Amino acid sequence: MQCIKFAAALSAACWSLAVLAAPPVKTLRYILPAAEASFDPALGRDLYTGHITEAIFETLYTYDYLARPVKLAPETAATLPEVSADGKTYLIRLKPGVHFTPDPAFGGKPRELTVADYVYSWKRLFDPRLASPNSWLLEGKVVGLDVLAEQAKQTGRFDYDAPVAGLEQIDRYTLRIHLTHSDFSLGMILAYEPMAAVAREVVEKYGDSKGEVAGHPVGTGVYKLGQWIRGSRIVLEENTGHRAEQWNFEPSAEDRADDERIIRQMQGKKIPQIGRIEISIQVEDQSRWLSFTSGEADLFWLDGPLSPKGLIDGKLRPELAARGIQLSRIVDPVLTYYYWNMRDPVVGGFGKEKIALRRAIAMAHDVDEEIRLVLNGEARRLEFPIPPGVEGHDPGYQGLLRYDPVLANQLLDRYGYKKGADGWRTLPDGKPLLIHYTSRNEAAGVLMAELWRKTYTRLGIRMENQRMIFSDIQQAELLCKLQTRTYQWMADYPDGDNFMQLFYGRNINQNNNGCYQDPQFDQWYEASHAMPPGPQRDALYRKMARLLEVQAAAMPAYSRYRSMLAQPAVLGYKKHPILHQEWKYIDIERKD
Repeated sequence: MQCIKFAAALSAACWSLAVLAAPPVKTLRYILPAAEASFDPALGRDLYTGHITEAIFETLYTYDYLARPVKLAPETAATLPEVSADGKTYLIRLKPGVHFTPDPAFGGKPRELTVADYVYSWKRLFDPRLASPNSWLLEGKVVGLDVLAEQAKQTGRFDYDAPVAGLEQIDRYTLRIHLTHSDFSLGMILAYEPMAAVAREVVEKYGDSKGEVAGHPVGTGVYKLGQWIRGSRIVLEENTGHRAEQWNFEPSAEDRADDERIIRQMQGKKIPQIGRIEISIQVEDQSRWLSFTSGEADLFWLDGPLSPKGLIDGKLRPELAARGIQLSRIVDPVLTYYYWNMRDPVVGGFGKEKIALRRAIAMAHDVDEEIRLVLNGEARRLEFPIPPGVEGHDPGYQGLLRYDPVLANQLLDRYGYKKGADGWRTLPDGKPLLIHYTSRNEAAGVLMAELWRKTYTRLGIRMENQRMIFSDIQQAELLCKLQTRTYQWMADYPDGDNFMQLFYGRNINQNNNGCYQDPQFDQWYEASHAMPPGPQRDALYRKMARLLEVQAAAMPAYSRYRSMLAQPAVLGYKKHPILHQEWKYIDIERKD
């Protein structure tokens, strides 16, 4: 009996020592400036939620952490895709031994990832019941996939077990994709988080019709959802069952000195080093800034309104540098542009008087003033609809519409938009002319709206500001219910196709928020798919950009700078142009 007691006491003592010896979990604290939406990759479409889904779920491909220009790299795939010469066939080989995080949906057994999971997940994008905003990624591309979607619309049931000729499953780890037409950017599309793998068992257990899957994410990524207080707090914990990965990257030619410093900090370390990510949602600028300066946040997105607090002429303020604060600054691959709803009875349409109205508005808006006042200079003027850092960008493109309020007013006079005795213009038929401009309801949105009010006042046009929360704006845009807005599109993948698709007619109710549809533009856009990146496709992009400008359907404005601040304890951080976050690639060493 005494021996048993001694053995038990010894065992307890050893366990206590083991607990004491275990290193504490490294924690990174992060802030998002807007509330999350759905954690279901099929439903998410905003930058902020993308931070979370990118951490929990995995796509076949990702991007090299340090390479600039960005370079595609395998994630769950074993190698880069093998692409046929005509760009119509992709052969994909999957890494064996990749597992989903444990979940009751799997009956208590480990569940290995197979290519069937990707096929199922891509089919979900086409299920009419789910109404995914991301079906455009594969729409009209994969042989047989659109037919399956059409059948579901007729029967009211999507058949997930029906084979799709274009998704040929050779074995558990090998998939051949057959496309309806050439597409040389599919590899990058497969690296975008809506293309991540979701397990069928999870969807069927929790039910996506009521949104439970959106709040119960189960992926194969390095992190899993630990805690979630909607619109307030998200905690991610390390997926300790994740396959072994080691930090091993080469420096880029553009940033060699900085990259070599990062390599010295990180080379050979296990991925991830940080075991816990604590994310708070803070909408107000000042609250976010105070959280960072007080040390309550480790990484911080210093966007335009706050830039004077951290930067002088694009460089870190001396007092912050003296504290060891780090700056990683890039030009975001983002297009900020203005759109007018082409289906709206006031600003839409292709009649000469409608085009004249939109052109006049474009010429009366001072983009440089907007950059200076709203973004504190933290943006680069952009006249082409494909931003810098993206394949197809044309730095020499010269826009036709220049800031000229006098000429803008003359244009309105010519096309019958007359001013009344009160100084306000009417429509050519004599009815009142009123524009509804939509903006977000925080401080930056209010300031943006006031600048646009100045624009419309220069023209003698009444404007009302419709203020909405971000998620409501997104829903209204999908339904073509907003009249005009300033919109930002961050690159899902670094190719011009990702930006030109914003104006493709078939993408109305998905990403084409201006609800623009022109047969010539659509023809050129479809023709561009058959071309690899190069001069021939670039020439077509210039034609498309000029058509948008002539019709004044949309007006490119600027690409913003992304300035990320990191506390001294953060190691290995470098802002990536395409990845939403870099948590798995960095480390943190706090000094007690």
